[in-house]
Amino acid sequence: MDKQRHIGLLDFFHMDRDQALAILHEFTQSESLRRHALQVEACVAAYARKFGADETEWSATALLHDFDYEMHPDAPDHPMKGEPILEARGVSAEIRRAILSHANYSGVTRESLLERTLFACDELSGFISAVALVKPSKSVAEVDARSIRKKMKDKAFARSVNRDDIVNGAVELKLGLDEHIEFCIAAMRERAATLGLAGVS
Repeated sequence: MDKQRHIGLLDFFHMDRDQALAILHEFTQSESLRRHALQVEACVAAYARKFGADETEWSATALLHDFDYEMHPDAPDHPMKGEPILEARGVSAEIRRAILSHANYSGVTRESLLERTLFACDELSGFISAVALVKPSKSVAEVDARSIRKKMKDKAFARSVNRDDIVNGAVELKLGLDEHIEFCIAAMRERAATLGLAGVS
């Protein structure tokens, strides 16, 4: 048993993006949830490059942050009940803690830069996508910080997105809201085709 656990932990250090995607796809069948994971990953990976962090670790965290949502869509089951599954797969304590911390009700405080970045990108990436998809072109190329802030004031638009989390996420990263929004828009533009946000011809 100890040997198996040791191998599992070692496996994490070699976990690449494809392995994280495989876990996501195993537990998540919804295309919209898979796309959300990719959108969050685009922003989080871009911040990893900006901060000089481990992009592979940060990408895996983003891809896996909602992997259990189909099984446990209600708080507080998500992400608490998913965490032991990730541990059994050899996912590191750092990644698991970051995933737990992205839920305000988890009781896990956000301390590391990875934890704060995941939280900051989660709701915002979904909101950017929602704004892009109501543009005539359905393209993230048409989205800017001004249009995001305008839509944030419309409580009927994408009502499931927590506006306070978007604002507080920027605060936790010690960034201006517009700066944070523009950074994530740029990151999502780079992967627009993969994210389904390249627009219609």
